[in-house]
Amino acid sequence: MDYVIQFTVKYLILIPDGAADRPLPELDGLTPFQSANTPNLDRFARAGRLGTAATTPPGFGAGSDVCTMSLLGYDPAKYHTGRAPLEAASLDVLSAPNNWIFRLNLVTVGDAGTDQHGLMLDHSAGGISDAEARELLSGLSGFWSQHAPQLAADFALTPGVSYRSILVDHSTRNYASVEATPPHEIPNQPFTPALPSGSADEAEALRTLMALSHQFLDQHEINTARREQGLRPANMAWIWGQGTKPQLPKFIDRFGLRGAMITSVDLLSGIAKLIGWDLIDCPGLTSYHDTDYDAQARATIAAMQNYDIVCCHVEAPDEASHQADFVTKVASIEAIDRKILGPVLRWIDKSDQEVRVLVMPDHYTLCSNRKHDATPVPFAMGGPGISSLVKRVFSEPNADASDLHIQQGHELMEYFLRSGLPRTCK
Repeated sequence: MDYVIQFTVKYLILIPDGAADRPLPELDGLTPFQSANTPNLDRFARAGRLGTAATTPPGFGAGSDVCTMSLLGYDPAKYHTGRAPLEAASLDVLSAPNNWIFRLNLVTVGDAGTDQHGLMLDHSAGGISDAEARELLSGLSGFWSQHAPQLAADFALTPGVSYRSILVDHSTRNYASVEATPPHEIPNQPFTPALPSGSADEAEALRTLMALSHQFLDQHEINTARREQGLRPANMAWIWGQGTKPQLPKFIDRFGLRGAMITSVDLLSGIAKLIGWDLIDCPGLTSYHDTDYDAQARATIAAMQNYDIVCCHVEAPDEASHQADFVTKVASIEAIDRKILGPVLRWIDKSDQEVRVLVMPDHYTLCSNRKHDATPVPFAMGGPGISSLVKRVFSEPNADASDLHIQQGHELMEYFLRSGLPRTCK
């Protein structure tokens, strides 16, 4: 006999991206979560249940693409084809099934004649603006066509948000054996050893485009102005994250729930589109601590009244971590607690609607080395049917000390949606 859940409960997922971390000497041996003042998160954690989930499966890197896919209930070993195709879906980039799709970052590399020459200084070119990035990319496409016309004819470049863009190779090249390193994995390290390698012709094509990008961008007037303002120049295009178009089953077909996503990041928007979720427009969102947290809270509360499950994703802690900026990381965690989680929990307390909430970073991002880390991430879960005898505030050590550990991260979604709720015969 089969049993089904009577879905009278709604669900909210809050992702403070990359907020999990290790103890830092600068924070007196505490993690940013432990150092931050988070009364709402701590109250929520004490009333619910803590645990950990391994969002990075064996054989994968701890990228946001892999980890978010796991968090949302999709096994990367089954569905992941690469990071760039997920972001391309957000931008509605057209591609054939055999086309290879890449992520292109505008990055900052060390200037010639300095002691930083040859180093990867910033994967985000100082958080360059959309307008600056689009002008640089428009000129870059023309430069490629001028200096490598036959190669450039095979590629289409689509600007995304800030430093993030999508590059599609419409030729018959196959990049399955090419190794392309994410730029955020080599902070302050020589970038030459991390240039695309593997299949000779394919890797050489990417290296050619990247070398030409540095030649064009380095002395561009936008970058001259950025240097004069003390900002980091976008003086190279870094190509990585390749894959082909994925096929993901719709979330509503798997779990019977209509979903929506609130995010400033193309990657999350792309995953949402591929699983059939709506995207909630929220003006004022950025990937940094200057984002409009209050607007995101309002958008989340409004969406909860129209959808069965809503995901509220905040990128700021991850970007602060990649800059080794523990002060801003702590501040962003506190802002998420005060300006998003607090208002949402107060709305739930006043509402007649029963709501389950999951607060969970997608992965660790370490301020100590500015990199992602595959350590199982802490989560707090609360709402109807969820409780624990042990009352602990939210932190990485407290989650590690709990008795709930999801070894395959994609299985957490089933637990979040189904566990402890009344079932009826079908």
